[in-house]
Amino acid sequence: MAVRQIRIMGDEILTKKCKPVKAMNDRTMELIEDMFETMYQANGCGLAAPQVGVLKQIVTIDVDDGNQYVLINPEITATDGSQTGYEGCLSLPGKSGIVTRPNYVKVKALNENMEPYELEGEGLLARAICHECAHLEGQMYVELVEGELVDTAADEEEIIE
Repeated sequence: MAVRQIRIMGDEILTKKCKPVKAMNDRTMELIEDMFETMYQANGCGLAAPQVGVLKQIVTIDVDDGNQYVLINPEITATDGSQTGYEGCLSLPGKSGIVTRPNYVKVKALNENMEPYELEGEGLLARAICHECAHLEGQMYVELVEGELVDTAADEEEIIE
């Protein structure tokens, strides 16, 4: 496993739509392992493959609920309610902004064994799923920020990814 370089806002790859993963291979499995390591090293709770320069539909999430989630080719199938709060991004370090997201999300995806499953999440998990899936479409949270981005002290930051 290795820590990969996180692409920063302004990098063209963050604006591109990702391609579906057709089959699992050693390189893709290594990418998933590297994404978790990179995410943890940066104190994030989610990371999308384009953030490490790979245009594949892969997301890793760990919101401290005792689970690690891998979403391959994710598709949000249901949302409900809303939550508004500060959100940050590893691709825009030191900044955060207020964003409204669904409070409940249901997503269907493949796991690291390419087996289909559904994941339901509320609160932070729902926010992370929405945030990361948007990266796969070439979108960043700054497009949804209500008001201005604010500077955030790294030790106080609750970073979505």
